[in-house]
Parts: sequence; C-alpha cells; structure tokens
Amino acid sequence: MKRLFWNSEGRRLAMFWRLLFGFGLYMVFIFILQAIIGAAGVIVVMATGGYSLESFTSPGFAMQFAAQLQAMPVFTLLISVSTLIGSVLAIFVAGRAFDRRRFADFGLRFKPLWWSDFAFGLALGAVLMAFIFLVEWLMGWVTITAEQLAAQAGVALGVGLLVAAIRYICVGIYEELLSRGYMLRNLGEGFKNLGISPKLAILIGYLLSSVVFGLMHANNPNATLMSTINLMVAGLFLGLGYILTGELGISIGVHMTWNFFQGNVFGFPVSGLQSGASIINIQQSGPVVWTGGAFGPEAGIIGLLAMGLGCLLMVLYVKARHGKAGICEEIAQYAPRVKKTEVAAAPIAEEPTQL
Repeated sequence: MKRLFWNSEGRRLAMFWRLLFGFGLYMVFIFILQAIIGAAGVIVVMATGGYSLESFTSPGFAMQFAAQLQAMPVFTLLISVSTLIGSVLAIFVAGRAFDRRRFADFGLRFKPLWWSDFAFGLALGAVLMAFIFLVEWLMGWVTITAEQLAAQAGVALGVGLLVAAIRYICVGIYEELLSRGYMLRNLGEGFKNLGISPKLAILIGYLLSSVVFGLMHANNPNATLMSTINLMVAGLFLGLGYILTGELGISIGVHMTWNFFQGNVFGFPVSGLQSGASIINIQQSGPVVWTGGAFGPEAGIIGLLAMGLGCLLMVLYVKARHGKAGICEEIAQYAPRVKKTEVAAAPIAEEPTQL
C-alpha cells in the first residue's frame, strides 16, 4: 500500500502524486496571477470605458466586458506571460518539493547544443508551415485576399505581430515544459519503477502525454473528433525531439514557429483560434478532411503529412548533430538532487552522478 503513495528508493512521492500536486500547483499559481490581472483589467476598463458599479448587474454586461478586455493587446499579452510565469514557478517548486531534482533537469540545460537544437526547431516549424501553405495554394485551397491583416481597428500590424510573437513564445515554453518536461519525464520514471524497461516506459509516457495534449485542446473553437486525434499526433510530433535528446530545445523551438507562422504569417486558424494580425490574409476552401477547415491545418491530412515530414527531419538532424537518434533512456532515470554539503562530505569515488 505504501508504494502507491511513496517511492522509497527515491525518497519522494510516487508518480501519480507528483503529477497531481505538480499540476495542482500550476492551477493555483495561474489562478492567483490571472486573478490579479483580471482585477487590474476591471479597474482599467472601468476608468476608461465609463462603466459604473451598477452596470455590473445589467444583462449581457459580463460578455461585453470580457470582450472589451480580450480586445486589449496588453491584456492578452499579460495573460500569456502570467501563464508562463505560473508554469515556471509551479514546475520549479514541484521539482524541489516533490521530484527532488533541479529545474534544469526538466529539459532546460542551456548548453550550446541546447541552443543549436532550439534554432533547428525554430527553422523546422517555419519550413513545415510554409510547406503546408504552398501545397494548399498550389492546389487552389487557399486564396490570398490581402497582404496584411491588422489584429483589430486602431492597432498597428507590427504591434499585433509583436503581441502574437510574445504570446507564442510563452505558449511554446509552458506547454512543452508541462506536457513533455514534467509530465512525460514523471510518467517515464514512474513506469520504469514498475519494472518496465526504460525505453518502453518512456514510450508509454510519450503516448499518454500526447493523448493528454490532444484532449487539452478538445474544447477549442471548431474542434472535432478529427482535430482532437490529430492534436494527439501533434503531441507525438512535438515530443519527438525531447525523447531523442532528453532536452526541450527542439520541442520548444518548433512549437513556437509552428504556431506563429500558421496564424500570423500565413493566416490559418491555430488550433481553432484566430490569431488576429497576419502578414497574409487568406480565404480557405478545399476539402475539409485535407485542410482542417475552420480549425486549421492541424485538423487536416495536410497537417499530418507535415508532422510526418517534421519527424523525419528531426531524426536526421539529431543523428547528425548528436551522433545517434535513439530514445534517450536518461529521461526515465532518476538522479536525486544532491546538496552541496552531502557532496562535500562524501568520498570522491562515491559521489553520485548528476544527470
């Protein structure tokens, strides 16, 4: 029974409880930060919009008020930044308190090779989305209706693009940190502790975390069963770089530019959401099963083909840059965080290896 709650070998909570408390911390931090931002937004809108306290009780006010807040670029930017901050704080605290490991061990060891992986990921996301756009344009499935589309009236295109870029930088970091760095790693370690081989344990965690990633987007606007399944595949695509290298450089990089180029360069919906400002404004047509329709390319066969191509290019890159392209078993290996006093007191030959 004790094994269900406590990992005696690692002297820490069992996998399920680490994940539960880690994501619980995430929800708490996000709630606090966004409540502060929301309260500040209420004050600003009331001061600039001429609302009175009595107007809060009028029918339809809540939707009108929320729409006004969401139309403010600074508000949407603060929501994204606060989510990033809350995620980093949650994983840092969870890592120390529940996982007993360093924050860098969640795939963020910022060495030169990490930055090389990150640059490759950035380039890959842009190239794959350009491939999708080019194929759809050649097939006559998209029509360019305007070269530019501002996010909204009164907001310059450059400002809209900057806000979107920062938002997708935040999204790329916190979604990969949570889904791959924290969830996949804990799943891999947990299944390995059940006696499963490290590689198989990582593969199980890889599949489960990808399923969760797809389900996280199941309530997005215009979502369908096809889009949810495709986003589970997207979880595999985004997580491949992590299971091959043990680092999040490729995953974060490709996630950032995949979203930004999809929505703000080529004008597609991003997971069912309109991104506002776009360098190219398009009219979508063609068979929905191929294009993804109102959800965007991620829900279509064209998106699956691009992800497949991306996976192949990742494997080739990792093999060339890292020397091999296999599952990184270190993801399922737990090396406890060692205090400096413990290291100093231990014989040199017996010092535990920090992975």
